[in-house]
Amino acid sequence: MSVNGKKVLHIDRNNHYGGEMASITPLEELYRRFNVIGPPEPMGRGREWNVDLIPKFLMANGQLVKMLLYTEVTQYIDFKVVDGSYVYKAGKIHKVPCTEEEALVSDLMGIFEKRRFRKFLLFVMNFSDHNAKTQYDIDPRKMTMRELYRRFDLGPDVMAFTGHALALYRTDDYLDLPCLETINRIRLYYESLVKYSKSPYLYPLYGLGELPQGFARLSALNGGIYMINKPVDEILMENGQVVGVKSEGEIAYCKQLICDPSYVPDQVKKIGQVIRVICILSHPIRNTSECTSCQIVIPQTQVNRNSDIYVCMVASSHCVASDGKYVAIISTTVETEDPEKEIQPALDLLVPVDQKFVSITDQLIPKHDGTKKQVFISKSYDATTHFETTSNDIKDMFRRMTGANLDFADMWSMDTQD
Repeated sequence: MSVNGKKVLHIDRNNHYGGEMASITPLEELYRRFNVIGPPEPMGRGREWNVDLIPKFLMANGQLVKMLLYTEVTQYIDFKVVDGSYVYKAGKIHKVPCTEEEALVSDLMGIFEKRRFRKFLLFVMNFSDHNAKTQYDIDPRKMTMRELYRRFDLGPDVMAFTGHALALYRTDDYLDLPCLETINRIRLYYESLVKYSKSPYLYPLYGLGELPQGFARLSALNGGIYMINKPVDEILMENGQVVGVKSEGEIAYCKQLICDPSYVPDQVKKIGQVIRVICILSHPIRNTSECTSCQIVIPQTQVNRNSDIYVCMVASSHCVASDGKYVAIISTTVETEDPEKEIQPALDLLVPVDQKFVSITDQLIPKHDGTKKQVFISKSYDATTHFETTSNDIKDMFRRMTGANLDFADMWSMDTQD
């Protein structure tokens, strides 16, 4: 908005950038936030820690990277490639096959299924929505993903890791929807992977809190004003439209307002809950080839659930922890009255855990699209460990506010640190 010539005032009731997406530093502040006694002595210097409250990675070819390039926020942030991507099967974790060679040696599949999966991957990578020759008589807007799997004779295990570790769906609802979206998701995974070969994910040095700070710098360069540690006492309305925000006796007048659900509890509704567990470890996760960063997807079918469980791990090499320490964050959609029991399969992969911090948050969405009131409310962060759903929300809000689409045409690849 600032780059587009709008006058922007950003008010944040917190004393840090990023709201619920913040990276908490020093470590003492994390213990205070969760009312846990500590930290104990061997944790290193508190300022060496930047612990994310919400775990997410960036798809290297995904929408958020394109937004960062489009806005040139990349000049304020350094990124590092995540070491590996894993999937859970029958109580063990396995590397997600990244190449044809890895697919042929992967123990996720039997020998005949490997060949069929390779054939399926080649179909997906060569597929073009605009070229009928690449579609093998498949109508991607009519054929369901279940039918496409059947066409390639792929079994339940391959369907599980393809849908959840490659296409990154949280549930199996996608199986009975047209296959075009899933094809595009798998292509995104592999196009992201091709850029850096280790995994399709990037992560900012010093934690995800660098993202909102990067956008804050860009806004300030274009005349935006930031006020943190500033309470919002009242949102002022006239004739059903927003006219200003009242804070500590002062009024900032405005024509449009953007906010997260916590500022307007009467204008949002709850659609579920997400549990997140931050775990501090003194070791890398077992069976990940000593990776200092990785993602693990536990497909719902493997643990008799309706939605997947995710684990994101980062370490001191990302400037988020002291030397020899690791931060692993588990997240999933709450399904029962005992959320901590639900994430036990993920906790079992991490033992021993030095310290854990548990949060359960409501997932909120706006009751209206904002155009009438000119109050535009973002959705809560979901349990996914990537920014694709959040990016869709941002693009949709931008379109509703301006009437124009965010255009990422001709985006080039970004530089990262090795």
